[in-house]
Amino acid sequence: MGDPRRLKKKFKKPKHPYQKDRILEELEFIGKYGLRNKREFWKMRSMLGRWRELARQSRTLPAERAKQVQQVLIQKLIRLGILGTDSTFEDVLQLTVEDVLRRRLQTLVFEHGLAKSMYHSRQLIVHKHIQVGDKRIDSPSHLVRKEEEEKITFAPTSPFANA
Repeated sequence: MGDPRRLKKKFKKPKHPYQKDRILEELEFIGKYGLRNKREFWKMRSMLGRWRELARQSRTLPAERAKQVQQVLIQKLIRLGILGTDSTFEDVLQLTVEDVLRRRLQTLVFEHGLAKSMYHSRQLIVHKHIQVGDKRIDSPSHLVRKEEEEKITFAPTSPFANA
């Protein structure tokens, strides 16, 4: 049955541990988007990989079923704000990890000017100074939907709300 506390990993490690180009690329993303460690980058990369894999597998389905699966996937990515409203199915296959990292709450808090740096935005989120709509979210990796993007503010009980 398994231990209920033992959840499945949400990421895959790189196959080869020491590849200089890959390591430098990961470190660049960690610094640019204020990630805590490489595991966060790998999670976002795995999430994108699952979406792209679903898109590739949908091409092998019968035409009507493939169209349905593709539309559901495109609508989900549009709702998350990863794709634009006029995107096509080919755009799903051309997504990069950076597109997903831009939709994280930590990135959007910094871009809206609520924090001085990416690391400051992470601290504000973890210390529960930020809310999206009426909900306080304490996870910097939360993917913000397009309609929620304007609702990112300081929590009313936060000392930063009055400043």
